[in-house]
Amino acid sequence: MSEAVYSAHWPRAPRTQQAEPVAARLDSLEGRTVAFLWDYLFRGDEIFALVRRELQQRFAGIRFIGHETFGSTHGADEREVLEQLPGKLRALGVDAVVSGMGC
Repeated sequence: MSEAVYSAHWPRAPRTQQAEPVAARLDSLEGRTVAFLWDYLFRGDEIFALVRRELQQRFAGIRFIGHETFGSTHGADEREVLEQLPGKLRALGVDAVVSGMGC
C-alpha cells in the first residue's frame, strides 16, 4: 500500500494590481467640509444623521454635504456617479468623505 501524497494550494488568484498610497490624514475636521457617500443600502440615512451629530459636537465649523448630492454609489447609475465623483468633490471643496455601504 502506498502512502498518500498531499499538497496545499493558495486559494487566491495572483495579485494584478499594487496598492496605491492613501491620502494624508487631516489634522482635524474643524472648519472642514465632509461629504457623505452612500450605496442606498443598509440604513445610511439613519447612520449619517448620528455621525453628523457626533462630529458637530467635536469639531467647530464643520460642514456637511449630504449623500443626495452625489447619487447612489451602487446600482444602475453607479458608473456615472463614480466617474463624476472626483470633479464634484473638488468643485464642492470637500476635505473628507464618509462612505457608507450596506452589507
